[in-house]
Amino acid sequence: MGARTTTNSGRAALVTGASSGIGYAATGALARAGFTVYAGVRKEADAERLRACAQGVFPLMLDVTKPEELAAAAQRIGDRGAALHVVVVNAGIALGGPLEFLPLERFRHQLEINLIGALATAQATLPLLRETHGRLLFVGSISGRITPPFVGPYAASKAGLAALTDALRFELDSSGSGVSVSLFEFGSIKTPIWEKGRSSIDRLEELSPPEQRRYYAYVPDVLRGMLAHEARSGTDVEQIARFIARVATTARPRERYLVGGGAKAGAFITALLPVRMRGKLLRKVMGLP
Repeated sequence: MGARTTTNSGRAALVTGASSGIGYAATGALARAGFTVYAGVRKEADAERLRACAQGVFPLMLDVTKPEELAAAAQRIGDRGAALHVVVVNAGIALGGPLEFLPLERFRHQLEINLIGALATAQATLPLLRETHGRLLFVGSISGRITPPFVGPYAASKAGLAALTDALRFELDSSGSGVSVSLFEFGSIKTPIWEKGRSSIDRLEELSPPEQRRYYAYVPDVLRGMLAHEARSGTDVEQIARFIARVATTARPRERYLVGGGAKAGAFITALLPVRMRGKLLRKVMGLP
């Protein structure tokens, strides 16, 4: 990135959603960069795997939808020796399906983890970050700008995250916090979230009501094709993790970063094409009726 970097001695980082994918890789990259890394997971098996991934990694049982676990994690970090300088807000899931028939509890679940959980993580850790003039790094998606059909729940959570990070940045700046806020707008990345997405598609197909199958019978195959494309063309997750570690140590982090396959192209299309033309392009690319 060409920027001057800071020294990491005695510094800690927290990564949420560290059991796999971006979170797991970022945990290792930050540990190798010299941070003491607290890695949020929900299963003991994932904790054991993280302990073995790199020296200086300390797993925490952490569900971002549970305020008491966030408070306990912040307390534990605050009680340890290394001061908290970086929080990677990564925990998330990807849900999809036709919005016309989407069960509202699924939509709420999507927002509860990806959006409300992100804010809850920031609120729990900001007292520690204010002490160090640290930084919040939010894992977003280019889907928050250009939204393919049938991934509306996921895209809505990432569009909301973009708005949330902008507002939070302005507010923290105006309050003199010294805390920086950055948003990664990632494109295609090779992570297990797409494998989990396949399972979600299978359940969607099994549980869809007759009316949904009548109008949207083609959707599961379309979504499987999208996931296969992501798996083939996505940027290697270790490359993404190294980028996050560089941003964690650069002296002047930017407000937003477009990273990964298709991210810059997606941003360009959003800026250039009207909404209707974007819709026609997406339908053509996806082979929709």
